[in-house]
Amino acid sequence: MSRNYPHIFEPLTVKRTTFKNRVIMPPMGSNLATFTGEVSEDMKKYYGLRARGGTALITVENACIDYPLATNGTKQLRIDKNQFIPGLYELTERIHAYGALASIQLNHAGASAYPERLQGLQSVSASSVPSKEGNPAPRPLTKQEILNIVTKYAEAAQRAVQAGFDMVEIHGGHSYLLDQFLSPLYNKRTDEFGGSYENRARFARLVIEAVRSAVGKWIPISFRISAAEFIDGGNTLDDTLKLLEYIQPEVDIINVSAAVNDSIQYQIDKCDLPDGWRAYLSQAVKDKFGKPVILSGNIRNPEIADQLLADGKTDFLAIGRGLIADPDWARKAQSGRANYIRKCISCNIGCADHRISKSQPLRCTVNPDLIYGEAYKKNNVTRDLHVVVIGGGTSGLETACTAAEAGCRVTLIERERELGGLARKIARFPEKSRIEDFPAYLEQRASHLPNLTIKCGTTATKKMLIELKPDILYAATGSKPMLPPIEGLRELTDAEGTQVKSIYGFMDNIPYFEQNAAGKNVAIIGCGAVGLDVMEFFTLRKAHVTMIEMMPSFGKDADVVSKSTFKELLATHPVDMHLGTALQKVCPNKFIASHDGHLAEYPFDYGFICMGLIPDIPAEDPFKTYAEEQGIPFCNLGNSRKTGQIIHGTEAGRNILHTIDMIGGFD
Repeated sequence: MSRNYPHIFEPLTVKRTTFKNRVIMPPMGSNLATFTGEVSEDMKKYYGLRARGGTALITVENACIDYPLATNGTKQLRIDKNQFIPGLYELTERIHAYGALASIQLNHAGASAYPERLQGLQSVSASSVPSKEGNPAPRPLTKQEILNIVTKYAEAAQRAVQAGFDMVEIHGGHSYLLDQFLSPLYNKRTDEFGGSYENRARFARLVIEAVRSAVGKWIPISFRISAAEFIDGGNTLDDTLKLLEYIQPEVDIINVSAAVNDSIQYQIDKCDLPDGWRAYLSQAVKDKFGKPVILSGNIRNPEIADQLLADGKTDFLAIGRGLIADPDWARKAQSGRANYIRKCISCNIGCADHRISKSQPLRCTVNPDLIYGEAYKKNNVTRDLHVVVIGGGTSGLETACTAAEAGCRVTLIERERELGGLARKIARFPEKSRIEDFPAYLEQRASHLPNLTIKCGTTATKKMLIELKPDILYAATGSKPMLPPIEGLRELTDAEGTQVKSIYGFMDNIPYFEQNAAGKNVAIIGCGAVGLDVMEFFTLRKAHVTMIEMMPSFGKDADVVSKSTFKELLATHPVDMHLGTALQKVCPNKFIASHDGHLAEYPFDYGFICMGLIPDIPAEDPFKTYAEEQGIPFCNLGNSRKTGQIIHGTEAGRNILHTIDMIGGFD
């Protein structure tokens, strides 16, 4: 047993299968399969990297058991025909090569099927209730169709064993088909598959019994369930404990998850939920049934994770987004290097919003290479190259660290006295404090690079560049508030003695506003993601909030999890929302805006301008000019190129490797 976090690294045997530690990778869609549902080379590398990092069990993402009605996602794995076995076998070989166990999640999407892959068919479910607000209505399955699907699960499980998987998991949560029978949200049937707990559990039990028959006595079966659905009319924990009485007899491990499509912020956990916040759910299941359970939910800190195991709240730790962020989570924790873990910040951009809202492949804000990881460090430059980076936010730090790790001499110049830029400022929001883990990680990483020199509290000049003689110049000078030519806007925003603040003015004074929010009238111009963050802050602190947005809807640039979070907040906390309303004038204590040609006044105690950000670059860019004069590569990146999310700056920072390569820096 490891001296570091001994409970995490204590082996556990279930049936005849021994898990070398308690860290498992839960199933998470990746969009890395081929369009036809086969395992791709990128997928093998992606899962292999996480197996190499010390994870005990890799659970491969949900696989379609009955195409096309069971399909989920634009590029989902399939296991509904034997032709998919060879690719899956190669995948288990890759996972096993690094000493990890392999499992695969078997799933039927039901009413959550991806519409564009249904080939004109109507989706199916327990009843005709959509699995998500705004989705098309499914048709109820007949009894014979239910029994046919049971057979499909068994056949898929047999293929999984043939492909070398050590375990199979059946998905019974998250608004997928089995949950559509388990949950009264969706199940309105009056036959033997609806109504009572026993009836609603009947389909799941038939599936489990058929899978057990297919895989034999000794292959462990895991069942994933939304133990609490966190939505009116959905299953509570008490409901789930009753349902599990009928489901669990042939189940070996119960994977305790939570939530459904319309409460996704508790399934793909929002940023402010603490580590292991679902532990009361897993403990209740464990205490009642005495079987091994899996706990998930923002588990980032090894110390907290170890304590959850020590306290008997769980048997396994499902670290999902944490392993996307750092494939070596387990190995770093075991070797006593927990402070080197690149922790997930629960932003839910590349892992959730990319896949669910945009049909894009899996990406990560804090980890710019999910496939090859840190392989770039093996390819050092073959000649002396000096890289100068102007700006020490997250994009600048990623650029500087990557270049230094590739063997370049690097100088980073930051005009502020602290590093981290906008990300560190955003982390001052109490509800966004987890974001601090990223700039903290980058600082730690930078501090151990002897060929990286950091100059804080220093303003970069052309004279300085002449002295430094860079071979490559990158500018990551950040952003500033967008202040269009509206009467009073530029004169009053962030001016001394006024209560009109930009988002920067807000972030620089959060402690004051936290102490002086209750009962105040707050007016916010702009209902994008930033404006909604400010709204959340003041609404939770009992202020009276008015929002003014010129577009006809709000939250256009917010990710799918944040949108659901804001929707829940607005349903329980009244906010005076004015859409299609354009700001006309800013006064010291009121905004004047127009809607359909009619002017209205919006008085405030605090007024906030959240109209967006623009790159903070002088009209005549001295850095670009210097690079052109010297004939060296130059790049504006992060918010100084195009304002966006942290993920874009991280990706651009890692891309300095391409610049180095293009000038012949590598062999």
